[in-house]
Amino acid sequence: MMRRVVIGTAAVSMALTMAACGKAGGSSSNSASSGGNKTIGLLLPENSSSIRYESFDKPLIEAKVKALCSECSVQYNNANNDAATQKQQFDTMVSQGIKVILLDAVNAPGTTSWITDAQKKGVKVIAYDRLASGPVSAYVSFDNEKVGELQGQALVDALGANAKSANVVMINGSETDPNAAQFKAGAHKVLDTGVGKIVYEQSGEWQPTVASQKIGAAITALGKNGFQAVYSANDGMAAAIITALKANGINNIPVGGQDAAPDAIQRILAGDQAYTIYKAYKPEAEGAATIAVDLLNGVSVGGTATASTDSAGLNIPSLLLTPVVVTKANIKDTVIADGMYKASDICTAQYADACKDAKIQ
Repeated sequence: MMRRVVIGTAAVSMALTMAACGKAGGSSSNSASSGGNKTIGLLLPENSSSIRYESFDKPLIEAKVKALCSECSVQYNNANNDAATQKQQFDTMVSQGIKVILLDAVNAPGTTSWITDAQKKGVKVIAYDRLASGPVSAYVSFDNEKVGELQGQALVDALGANAKSANVVMINGSETDPNAAQFKAGAHKVLDTGVGKIVYEQSGEWQPTVASQKIGAAITALGKNGFQAVYSANDGMAAAIITALKANGINNIPVGGQDAAPDAIQRILAGDQAYTIYKAYKPEAEGAATIAVDLLNGVSVGGTATASTDSAGLNIPSLLLTPVVVTKANIKDTVIADGMYKASDICTAQYADACKDAKIQ
């Protein structure tokens, strides 16, 4: 297990400092651009299970890089959940002479050789959101075990007085994602003593179709009345799980998720989903962009990466942010108040009455 020293979001915001912009070079943003001494690589893992990468992380990182360094650019690729594709993308960036790469790894345990070889060529890799294996120069994420603890506690709270007698199904994230292992560990810290019993537990591989298959298998094995709540590691899988439950006539049992996806917020308003976990993407993305520009310009990252993570004997400068549980009671004060979504994004005609009840206008 990794040992973390965690700092709060407020402290993170204060720590985000402007980095000096050096000379020239660079290319236009996006994957068509060529490598250059002012190009930062951005490799994100997928876009099928979560909308966050394309809708939030990518544009926020690009905007912050440009704000910090007008002559810098971002070269972006998405691996579509394929580790071999991501390895090719990474190698291409290294061969193009890109010296700083933000990597959100598809298969984090499998990156040691890439990052070691890249380091020998003077490339600095920032592990983004997931802690990639190998000599990374910095790590930017959330306190992921805390995410799991919050998920577990939110599920216990949703069960209320029935928690201690409740059977729970767990559909976890991908086994190649170290974050998923930490979410799972955090959730177990709460659920192992907070509910009656975990009666079925499988990986949904971050894939809604797989999660749907696994919940179907749970229903077959346990029966429609054999469980009273479902832990889902993220919102994409939660959506598929809820659809499968309804198709089998199972309604009104708590199902939780993570990512604060807009459709998850709508499901929470409608009463179909109990909670999600809000990880404020803006401070995460902007913190990563700040560190990337600092590394590109040879500036110390200590002003932003004010925590540390021990991994395989390496003491990695880290920026670790604090997640928040979102339920119907605090949608207005979290994702709406922070500007992640406008009320009009969430309160479509189908959810107008639910928004009114939640005092979201």
